[in-house]
Amino acid sequence: MSRDQRQVLRLLASAPNGAADPPYDVLNDFVPISPLARTPVVFYAKKTMPAKDMTGLIAWLKANPNKASSGIYSAGGRLLAALFQKETGTQFALVPYRGGAPAAQDLVAGQIDLFLAGTPAQLPLLRAGSINAYAVTNDTRLALAPDIPTVAEIGLPRLFYSAWLGFFAPKETPRDIVGKLNAAVVEALGDPAVRSRITDLGYEVFPREQQTPDALTALQKADADKWWPIIKELGIKAE
Repeated sequence: MSRDQRQVLRLLASAPNGAADPPYDVLNDFVPISPLARTPVVFYAKKTMPAKDMTGLIAWLKANPNKASSGIYSAGGRLLAALFQKETGTQFALVPYRGGAPAAQDLVAGQIDLFLAGTPAQLPLLRAGSINAYAVTNDTRLALAPDIPTVAEIGLPRLFYSAWLGFFAPKETPRDIVGKLNAAVVEALGDPAVRSRITDLGYEVFPREQQTPDALTALQKADADKWWPIIKELGIKAE
């Protein structure tokens, strides 16, 4: 893996309001076991936002540059917000949070205008009518929220993004132990009750053929290959 790819993975592992580097090497301190589950990001907005859909939101943001704010709590959200502004020609402030819960609370209270977040925790707020949703960064609509259009449907396919969870072990872990851990993951993810619970939380389990150490390595590399050119284009730095 190139030096540039290493930099993008370190950025993706860093917090938007923290230090430039995490206290570990994301590439060299761990050995991959298996991908677990993934979830896209949803563009949420406060209930009183006047726009009824993404087209209206973009028009409103263009007419009101730098008057809106968006909560972010992850490097992925930070990258998506910057790319969204680049793709749509809009400008708004990014407000870093330490987690999704306080950002969601501020969104409901109208303290921020937008929030880029994974699906699980915010869906009850959406169903209750406390917030709005304009798009999901998935290639298909969400089974739990089928009314939310995908970024491709609204003409922004470059915003496709999926946050994922993976199972890693310390780099000194023996190969036979890696194999046993992988087998345990595969067995757990094959349990219907486990899969149902993961789905209820808004996540999608990776297909069985992708539940391998090699697949997790490839997933890391694919993210680096996609996002590093965008990071360079937008001049984003972990700081």
